[in-house]
Amino acid sequence: MPLPSTCLCLLLRTRDDDVREVLLGYKKTGLGTGKIVGLGGHVETGESAAEAAAREVKEESGIQVAPGGLVEAAHVTFLFPVRPSWDMDVEIFTCDDWAGEPEETDEIRPAWFPVDALPYDRMWDDAPHWLPRVLAGERVHATFSYEADCETVADASVTTLR
Repeated sequence: MPLPSTCLCLLLRTRDDDVREVLLGYKKTGLGTGKIVGLGGHVETGESAAEAAAREVKEESGIQVAPGGLVEAAHVTFLFPVRPSWDMDVEIFTCDDWAGEPEETDEIRPAWFPVDALPYDRMWDDAPHWLPRVLAGERVHATFSYEADCETVADASVTTLR
């Protein structure tokens, strides 16, 4: 049986002082509550991962993204052996062509973070393994298996996609 399909979209911008930033958000509800996460969610029936990513960005931040403007950046599988209902396959996109200003929603409080100063101590434990590589423009495939605490990565595999 395939794992649930999920998507994330990492919006990028460069400030006037040439600092590169990514839009992340403080998760207020659901899986990952209290963590800083990428914007995204479940892919609905009949939707492509890119269409879902664009929809989720709009729902979680108010920002408009065209699915055709998304760049495939990573495919990540998350495994939680003691909570298999949390297992998922995630398609991750980057995008630097979008419209609007981020607004807080019931689910996410979005904020811009400098790419070279991400709050890894407030993110899922897997983020330092793949996120810097994706933000540097690398395409990756990764699998993470979590410990029984569902907080600590037990095993990680990250490879570059050609």
